[in-house]
Amino acid sequence: MKIDKNTVVSLRYKLTDAQNNVIEEPDSPMVYLHGGYEGTFPKIEAILDGQNIGFETTVQLEPTEAFGEYNPELLKIEPRTRFPEPLEVGMQFEGVPEEDSEEDTDLLAAEEDEDDSLIYTVTDVADNQVVLDGNHPLAGMALRFWVQVQDIRAATDEEIANRHPAGAESFTFGMPNEEDGEESDADDFISIASGAGRSNPRTLH
Repeated sequence: MKIDKNTVVSLRYKLTDAQNNVIEEPDSPMVYLHGGYEGTFPKIEAILDGQNIGFETTVQLEPTEAFGEYNPELLKIEPRTRFPEPLEVGMQFEGVPEEDSEEDTDLLAAEEDEDDSLIYTVTDVADNQVVLDGNHPLAGMALRFWVQVQDIRAATDEEIANRHPAGAESFTFGMPNEEDGEESDADDFISIASGAGRSNPRTLH
């Protein structure tokens, strides 16, 4: 069986940076639904299309083909009082705290909606302030993916309707999975995980 639209593909993979430093090499395979369901990067999917079990290759991804260029506008400084205890560099949160402002415009509401959809990483903690980075930890990096096809099967109707293989994890390269996190005590945040900061964190120092 060849990889085609609406097939479920299992891949072994190793993710490295441009200097061949290993970022991820999990024991479990990545399982995704092939055919434009955003289960993996489009360039990787295009190369795998039509391939058989056992096929392997290394794919070079530029930042624009992976997690995008680093955006300094996604760096935010927030009051320390808005965060739960304990708080450590590398912890991740969904969304940013609401501003203490009575301003109510469509533009502000749109910006807040966008902020709430991002995962922010704590990159520095000072006495009264916390630095949050809304970029993906691998943003701005050229990446290399070594992949090997381990299994191919036809997707079920339910998997196609759900756009995801049954029982498969959602892979978030370079970041912990949301399923592993715990909800924090802060009303404005959901703690996702800890220990996954950028290699060169933006700090207050």
